Amino acid sequence: MNPPVSGLPAYSRGERRALGLSAVALFLAVVAAYANSLAGLFVFDDPPAIPDNATIRQLWPLGPVLSPPAGAGVGGRPLANLSFALNYAVGGTDVVGYHLGNLVLHALSALVLFALVRRTLLQPVLRDRFGAAATGLAFAVAGLWALHPLQTATVTYLSQRTEGLMGLCYLLTLYGFSRSAETGASRLWAPGAVLACAAGMATKEVMVTAPVVALLYDRTFVAGSFSAAWRARWKTYLGLAATWGLLAFLLVGVEQRGVGFGLSLPWWRYAATGCYALCTYFHLALWPQPLVFDYGPNVAELLSPAPFVALVAGFVALTVIALWRAPRLGFLGCWLLVISAPTSVIPIVRQQVAENRFYLPLAAVVAFVVLALHTWLGRRSLLVFAALAVAGGAATARRNADYRTALSLWADTVEKRPDNWRARNVLAQALADTGRVDEAIAQLESSLRIRPDLRETHHNLAVFLTRRGRLPEAVGHYERALAVEPWSTDSRINLAVLLCQLGRPGDALPQFEAALAQNSALPEAENGLGNALLQTGRVPEAIPHYEAALRLAPASADAHNNLGLALSQLDRLAEAVPHLAAAARLNPRSATMRENYGIALVKSGRPAEAATEFEAALAIDPRSAGVHHNLAVALLQLGRADEARQHLEAEARLKP
Repeated sequence: MNPPVSGLPAYSRGERRALGLSAVALFLAVVAAYANSLAGLFVFDDPPAIPDNATIRQLWPLGPVLSPPAGAGVGGRPLANLSFALNYAVGGTDVVGYHLGNLVLHALSALVLFALVRRTLLQPVLRDRFGAAATGLAFAVAGLWALHPLQTATVTYLSQRTEGLMGLCYLLTLYGFSRSAETGASRLWAPGAVLACAAGMATKEVMVTAPVVALLYDRTFVAGSFSAAWRARWKTYLGLAATWGLLAFLLVGVEQRGVGFGLSLPWWRYAATGCYALCTYFHLALWPQPLVFDYGPNVAELLSPAPFVALVAGFVALTVIALWRAPRLGFLGCWLLVISAPTSVIPIVRQQVAENRFYLPLAAVVAFVVLALHTWLGRRSLLVFAALAVAGGAATARRNADYRTALSLWADTVEKRPDNWRARNVLAQALADTGRVDEAIAQLESSLRIRPDLRETHHNLAVFLTRRGRLPEAVGHYERALAVEPWSTDSRINLAVLLCQLGRPGDALPQFEAALAQNSALPEAENGLGNALLQTGRVPEAIPHYEAALRLAPASADAHNNLGLALSQLDRLAEAVPHLAAAARLNPRSATMRENYGIALVKSGRPAEAATEFEAALAIDPRSAGVHHNLAVALLQLGRADEARQHLEAEARLKP
């Protein structure tokens, strides 16, 4: 049994100065490594968690803030959502504020880890071996942990605020617990640890392991046995265990977040994939290349897990043996395994492997390496630690640069995980957004070779093929998208619009009708159905659909324009003109809508107003032969023959 803890020796003035300088240096090192992350964008899961999350847009009343939407990445994590709400209150959706928040949380976690490791090394069971160098070794552990490039998956990826904030709560729980175990400690440390534990439970579910790790810490470094730990601090353990009740309450509806058993993968298959994930994280902890932003949703499909299961099983066996024969080593193994267990066993459908999950477990690897090197090299290990810190900080800064644009991040991901169809889909959108549509098409075609039955891929490919004028191919992909998900109204409506463009309004009609049968509140479907009827000459039948579109979307310039044209064809000019005027007002940059309004004005005997609309249309599209012709007609009615002649000459030049 370990000797009882009697508190740590009082600090000398030199020790206080060393601690202060260490804390400042640690904070500044984190800031330096992550300074270039501040301009990073919202990516992947960030938009639903931050800019699209309506619950963070006000701090009061607190009810909505503490009840975030299930599918936003902060579902069931009210404290994380509150932190985003505080960011929003200060700077809206300015991305810099959120990056600063993540950076500060990470720096604070490094400081708490520094304090926790130092106090642990000064415990009686380790003091003789490491006490003299405790401050330097704790600084090395915290610094190398904080600067490790693997941590960018938590710090630079904004929606992983959940991981970073939970990590800080976890470390505060253990630090408060360690202080409460000292003889003569303030009575506030134990309730402080419980409060930090509750905060962590309200931040991320991995916090469920904190009471277990606290018991292991007590048994290993303080009490010497589980029974002695319970007898000495059973009230604290009951308080920590009580926070599981809060977590259980917050886990209601967890399936809506894509977490839990029976959703897609059987648990044993996911656990086998978790073994691969643990081996991957351990490899990256020792050699952080290649870092991958998104491993994809198909890791289990591509994996032969047997060797990874064997490696993890061996590590578990060694940890259990060490827990009894070499408790300090066993504790490091338990720290890694216990904290990793929830995300390694409970299926998370969307992300089977994610580097941010090693945020806290990395501390065990770093602590082992630092203490082993110190034991082997003595004071010479300081040079090694310094070199590793510089290398880690530089690698972190380089990794941060990948987050600067969606294109750079997803191109890097596809390069490292070419079988990740999801990454190819997102990269395709990033390429299309920068005008590289042909490259986007190539990425989606590659994605379909990996996963041929995904509606979203077929749909997006059809959109990009349409941009390139490859309309028949686009039709085929919309049809394949609907074969996968017949209820997809956006694919159905797009297909119908495309069929109208190809001169096949008869084929488009049943598509629009099917979309409206699925959802009668689709203004674009009502408008499209009106267009198809108009193309087939069924003008009177088209008008009610345009009117229905306007009831659903009164500010639709397209619906106003189309209704006006249909009424004009029926010589109902008095009714048509207000709709065409509304279309031109709602979309003043549309030369076509201004021209349509002008034509109706000419027919209504209002050539002066018509000329104004035609001139505005020419300012937008000066090479439109039709607008030149119509303007000439209006000018002739106004007796301005010379000007009319100029526009007729322009019309002649522009006609093919």
